[in-house]
Amino acid sequence: MKKTIACMLVATLMGGCNQSAKEAQLHLDKARAHYERNEFFAARTEIDSLRAKYPKEYSILRDALTLMREVDLKEATRNIAFCDSLMPIRLHEADSLKAGFTFEKDTLYEEIGHYIWKGQTIERNVQRCYVRSGVDENGEMYIASVYYGSRPIDHTSIKLSTSEGLFAETASIPYDGGVNYHFQDMGATTEVVTYKGDHGREAIKFVYDHAKERIKVEYKGGKPYIIYMADADKKALVATYHLASALTDIHQMVEMKRKALKRIAYLNEKMNPNQE
Repeated sequence: MKKTIACMLVATLMGGCNQSAKEAQLHLDKARAHYERNEFFAARTEIDSLRAKYPKEYSILRDALTLMREVDLKEATRNIAFCDSLMPIRLHEADSLKAGFTFEKDTLYEEIGHYIWKGQTIERNVQRCYVRSGVDENGEMYIASVYYGSRPIDHTSIKLSTSEGLFAETASIPYDGGVNYHFQDMGATTEVVTYKGDHGREAIKFVYDHAKERIKVEYKGGKPYIIYMADADKKALVATYHLASALTDIHQMVEMKRKALKRIAYLNEKMNPNQE
């Protein structure tokens, strides 16, 4: 009787093991089917589920690891092909857009140069209040509020609005002598506050979306001051926005391809350890 019970217990355990292996294999088969259809996210999900649910199915897990590397390799190869096909198009677009810009870079202090719309270069805009825009070589766009007057107003931000009551504001940038700096010349004061990244993103998009409307610019943080954005400055921002979009795509594709090539080299080393 004891032998019968023992045999039944062993048979039950073996049946459970076989069932576990079958279920794990089912996940692996599904993952491979997704891989064949280039559904990389779904393939990874199946493999992750397999790893979490069946940590003791070592043989199947080894096959799953091999498949995961094949997924990564195929996706990296696809990313390179995508970059190689789209890059020439965006490069051509960027080169065409750059015709309206001046490239500026102080090689002593700057690692990355930036593009300024020709009509907004500093030498063409002395002694006036306006909103300036620019973009660096990697596609990061920024705007700057420039004040010129007989007395300082010590502004730290700007608010942009339309007659319909729509508005956007930049972040407040305290005076630091860098992104917020002042200088005096011939008794007049110039203040320049630059808003990069999240500090100016909403304001940039607001002007781009409402470039055909009259936009009021309120200098805030110090003495109140108001101007209306010139059509030429709105045109400059729109052009800069388009160039920023092209440069951002180019920068992202360069990084994507660099990472994909690095990933392929790593995977080839793991999958072919004896290859010279």
